Amino acid sequence: MADDADGPTIPALIRTAPGTAQRPAIIAYTATGAVTIDRHHLLAMAEAHAQTLKTAGLSRGDRILIQAPNSIEWVVIALATLMHGAVLVPVDAQMNRDDLAHVITDADPARIYITRALRPALPDSPTAVPIIELDSLDLTVSGDTSMAPTPRDGPATGDTATLFYTSGTTGPPKGVPLTHANLVSNVRALLEERIAGPEDRVLLPLPLHHVYPFSVGLLTVLGVGATLVMPQSLVGPRIAEALRDSRATILLGVPRLYEALWSRLEERLGGRRPWRQRLFHASVETCQRLQSRLGWPVGRWLFRPVMKRLAPALRLAVNGGAALDPVIARRLQGLGWTLASGYGLTETAPILTLNAPGDARLETAGRPLPGVSLRVVDGEVRARGPNVFAGYHNDAVDPAAVFDDAGWLRTGDGGQIDDQGYLHLTGRLSSTLVLAGGENIDPERVERALNAQPAIREAGVLADHGRLAAVIVPETHDPPDDGPQAAIDAAIRAAQADLPAHHAIGNAQLSADPLPRTRLGKLRRPHLARLFERLGSDQPETRQAPIDPEAMAPEDQALLADESALATWRYLTERFADQRLTPDSRLHLDLGLDSLGWMDLGIGLREQAGIELDDAAIGRVETVRDLLQEVIQADPAALAAEGQAPATLTEQLADPEALLDESSTRPLTPRGPLRYATARVALGACRQINRRFARIEVEGAWPQDGPFLITPRHVSAYDPIALTESLTRRQMEPLFWAGWTGLLFSSALRRTFSHVARILPIDPGAAPQRSLALAAAALQRGHSLVWFPEGQRGTDEALQPLRPGIGLLLAAHPVPVVPVWIEGTETVLPVGQLIPSHGTIRIRIGEPLYPEQYGSDSRTIVASVSAALEALGAGRGP
Repeated sequence: MADDADGPTIPALIRTAPGTAQRPAIIAYTATGAVTIDRHHLLAMAEAHAQTLKTAGLSRGDRILIQAPNSIEWVVIALATLMHGAVLVPVDAQMNRDDLAHVITDADPARIYITRALRPALPDSPTAVPIIELDSLDLTVSGDTSMAPTPRDGPATGDTATLFYTSGTTGPPKGVPLTHANLVSNVRALLEERIAGPEDRVLLPLPLHHVYPFSVGLLTVLGVGATLVMPQSLVGPRIAEALRDSRATILLGVPRLYEALWSRLEERLGGRRPWRQRLFHASVETCQRLQSRLGWPVGRWLFRPVMKRLAPALRLAVNGGAALDPVIARRLQGLGWTLASGYGLTETAPILTLNAPGDARLETAGRPLPGVSLRVVDGEVRARGPNVFAGYHNDAVDPAAVFDDAGWLRTGDGGQIDDQGYLHLTGRLSSTLVLAGGENIDPERVERALNAQPAIREAGVLADHGRLAAVIVPETHDPPDDGPQAAIDAAIRAAQADLPAHHAIGNAQLSADPLPRTRLGKLRRPHLARLFERLGSDQPETRQAPIDPEAMAPEDQALLADESALATWRYLTERFADQRLTPDSRLHLDLGLDSLGWMDLGIGLREQAGIELDDAAIGRVETVRDLLQEVIQADPAALAAEGQAPATLTEQLADPEALLDESSTRPLTPRGPLRYATARVALGACRQINRRFARIEVEGAWPQDGPFLITPRHVSAYDPIALTESLTRRQMEPLFWAGWTGLLFSSALRRTFSHVARILPIDPGAAPQRSLALAAAALQRGHSLVWFPEGQRGTDEALQPLRPGIGLLLAAHPVPVVPVWIEGTETVLPVGQLIPSHGTIRIRIGEPLYPEQYGSDSRTIVASVSAALEALGAGRGP
């Protein structure tokens, strides 16, 4: 067996990297904070576990499969596998069950590492394979790590190091074996370009099971002696956190990440006002021109305040995985970023060409790396070099279809090489569309034009009966009044203005769900064709059920890698099991989550995910995606002191004024003489209105002593005016009313009236906790309170479902409840009418419900009050 130092192997490359042993090798952000591992300790852990593999009887060439999100443990297992001479088989943590079963059968691993959360989805293996949970694996190194053993029988340069499985864009995943020589040659070629140095901190927001982040993000970073930064999860808020807090100098990304970053910056700096958008775009374009022509990085200084909050130390953004839209690239350059990009395949370990920093022509794929040779034959790019693999595992594809007669790899990409050696790609040859007239169409060119339209979130182009067709996902924000189809038709016409005539879209199908993509954002075109066929059939576009996470966009799948977000999604799928729930679903408009429905959701989040969102976070939530992102950023530890269970909302409401600031409790202050006199005038006006328009019949009587909670049925804006007729002035004096801020506090005049009439501002949509605390404080101070428990006006004779707020309120402050049934006000003042009509109003006051009758469980309380109201409505009361 050859020692790894005798040839170019990965362990030799990493052990001989420049820099000191105490330099940080990894900074990993976890749920408990950032964890830093220095180079010496990382290698000691890996070498110790390599010895464990040897002791367990694993041999060189045995395959070790790992399925887990990025973590320090993932890196240690990977390095230990390579040091031992075994073959690392990295697998997508979100791989579907069928593909995973195929991979396990094809790779035949001798050992599987997996997380506890993923293990239940692991398919049965035909043979007994040891399965180790990373969560319980102890990788600590005891004793003096300076004496940690170095295996003598490490890998040889020609040994297989890794077995990557393609993402399956055209069928079942295929195994791509890469040798130590393949990977090391590519890493060394990148190091010759001096993209990174030992002082750099490289943020990796990509999953390590892909060869691009594994080779460029892990091996190259460790090989140059730099520091690898891993965010807690691969979602926007966590990436932004790591980018800012680690002061990363290099960012490794894919096009969809940079497109998302640009969109966030565009929204923050340009807003949604057209004039601001135009000014922002003009500024970026001017900065980009000055930088490209004169070398002046004006954007770095002009946009410095924003960039300082987003990426204070970033000097280089590297793109891989797919081509970055040149428009986005130029815009990012205009902001002051330096960009680099690479092109390659999993089969080439992975980089073939590089657009180096300072020498980049981002409209091209760059120049070949040192040692790589390219040529174009019959329009196809072909490659040769030490980084090119020797063929698929188990000959999944005939070698004659992979290599030409001279041994050059058929990349399957169309392109040409210019006089300066830059490669210009024209798209995947297998994706080229041939129309009825014989025209060859690059679908990616059309997709870029469509995706540039504001009304289109994403588009996939294909051929249908000899004509060009598309599946389009409309943008959900600010939908037009005439519906999405008209906006999409206009967007298609605008996109085609910049394309040749034969690129016209003949048939476009709209999809509510995202297009099928790989984890790195590549479109799965066979899946796209099936989706187009389904959308055009007589079958319903989507069934009324939550979307399968496997059908989500990659960035939305990444959200569910967070435990709190996953628990939240599962809760939502149970609650909205009969609705089309997607990350784009709007909580208010699509799911009907209005008024105090937020309270019920808040209870579920607390119980299911241990998360409580503050009022500011709730105010930012519009879609399910927004909610998941807020949940990810929420701090479960902030709910309670360490070592104690999180305080429930009921427990918090026991001391409601602790949840309120001084301005929030101002409506509870006693009336002064002027306010008291004004209130008497207002009460007199209400009674004059009643005498003029309504004949009010009152059945039953109010309790003599308070405080108590009045819970009327709500059918008209006239309900409060009618109720005043049933109350004496003495009963009215200590009484408060709960009123929706959107109606009763929307103007200065209405706020003044509400203050005089002792109406409490209730905003259950944006500030549910503060609203409930204010109501609880009123009860605690000895005031009775009128609370419309339905949360909205009813539209028929039946009682609407009661909102959970009343249950939470009474669980914290149990007082007698007086149910009230009102009927006739909907005739006196129907919805949409300003002047009352004449009519008869009946008010039935029920017998009080006492705490011993309705109990202490908030849901039971809601049911008890609802039953009492329904009994009144059926004439079984008072």
